[in-house]
Amino acid sequence: MKIMTTYKTKIRDSHRALANTVGIYRQAVDFLIGVALEEWNSLKEIERSLEKQRAIECAIHHTKSNPCPKYDFDSRFGKFPSYLRRAAITEAVGKVSSYKSNYANWEGNPQGKEPGIPVAGYIYPAMYRDNCFVRTGTYTARLKVWIRNTWDWLDVQLRKSDVDYIRRYCATRKECVPTLRRRGKNWYLDFTFEENVKLEDKPIDRQIIIGVDLGINNACTCSAMLSDGTVIGRKILSLPREKDSLEHKLNKIKKAQQHGARKMPRLWAKAKGVNLDTAHKTAQFIADVAMLYSADVIVFEHLDTQGEEARLEEAETPSLAGTSCAAYRCRKSPP
Repeated sequence: MKIMTTYKTKIRDSHRALANTVGIYRQAVDFLIGVALEEWNSLKEIERSLEKQRAIECAIHHTKSNPCPKYDFDSRFGKFPSYLRRAAITEAVGKVSSYKSNYANWEGNPQGKEPGIPVAGYIYPAMYRDNCFVRTGTYTARLKVWIRNTWDWLDVQLRKSDVDYIRRYCATRKECVPTLRRRGKNWYLDFTFEENVKLEDKPIDRQIIIGVDLGINNACTCSAMLSDGTVIGRKILSLPREKDSLEHKLNKIKKAQQHGARKMPRLWAKAKGVNLDTAHKTAQFIADVAMLYSADVIVFEHLDTQGEEARLEEAETPSLAGTSCAAYRCRKSPP
């Protein structure tokens, strides 16, 4: 089984150039979304994603063999790194494809709001090696960023504790392309690692199952069972502090709504932050229980979170509630 894990590494100095780079990348994706919408009739006939990318690139990028592209991308985004351009094309085509699919489903069953035209939103660029990212030392790197009104290299310092942690636990894993990302006021490079793990092939009658019940009163209840249904252990995660904090923030939102407030991004952001923290702690708890009982499979219940009545329920339960009776195989080695 192939396992993908991501570890963040803090960039010690927060540079304005990093924010400018992300901003220009999002503008480029917005421009390319418009191109993909215009060319969708021809793009939808192409099956392979790489060929779609090439078709868009021929329509926007000036080369010696393509002196007059249909869309003037290069004059607006001069010296745009080639790998970033192709990543932006892939992002734009994916968003337009999703929009067209959702719009077709909405036309077949017009319930709810009509899907809106896609936009770049809060996306972040992948920093491809050699073209946008180069390691210059154990704790240093160079990034291709938009600085001084051009694309140039910027030397950055990576936090030592983050790098040491990755070197210790990910030495045997394959390192993939990092992503430049902002969290709060700090900038990070998110490194993704790929690992192939061989699962133990046990007969079904010898497998141990962890059944997960996601609830409202408790964050989750994990029951360890044998194949014949015998319960050999049960663990409950309550998280009363997080529950009280979330209820307090939801009550603030209700009071603001009673006084006529319609958009409350800061209040909703605080509530979503508590909910995300609850989801992380719940996921860690489930993994710890699975390791404790040497489980082979984790099974989640199906929770229907559709409709107006389920909106608050979804906010009060961890984000793991969207699984539809899915079973997951456990790995036997610690992360």
